[in-house]
Amino acid sequence: MEVFSPALQEFVATTLKKLKDFNPEIRYPYKNHPFAALTFNLGPAACTIPHKDLKDLGWGWCAVTSMGRYDHTKGGHLVLWDLNLAVEFPPNSTIFIPSAILRHSNTAVGPAEHRSSVTQYNSAGLFRWVAYEGSLKGEKKRSGKEWWDAPRHMFFVKGGSGQKMASTNTP
Repeated sequence: MEVFSPALQEFVATTLKKLKDFNPEIRYPYKNHPFAALTFNLGPAACTIPHKDLKDLGWGWCAVTSMGRYDHTKGGHLVLWDLNLAVEFPPNSTIFIPSAILRHSNTAVGPAEHRSSVTQYNSAGLFRWVAYEGSLKGEKKRSGKEWWDAPRHMFFVKGGSGQKMASTNTP
């Protein structure tokens, strides 16, 4: 994520660190990893119906890794319904998609083939909780709600030495 979306990577890393500061007992799947959660779809022929992951971070990425032994030219395609696009998705490939806003699924594989997947993502609830400084309803600090409702923290501006995140201090 750092290569393709450095501003998002910085935002996620900062937020997950703040979350850990609130509760040091929190354990993430991997150290210094941009995703707080993993889901394993272990097959033998993992296949999903068209869906959106509405509880994921809306402007965030989800990493989907396909595994197994199957002919990716005949099945196991990633379908991005809102884009009218089906993508060949070979075993041991990873793709990043905004899973909360794009309806997606994958196609079936043959009867003698095997397909599994690992999905890595961030729950929007974690980010909201940090934005509200530990309150689920935004009761503690009004700026948390302003921050959440106007996510300027996700935009970057050109600077002298490259790109940097815009100020998060203003709603």
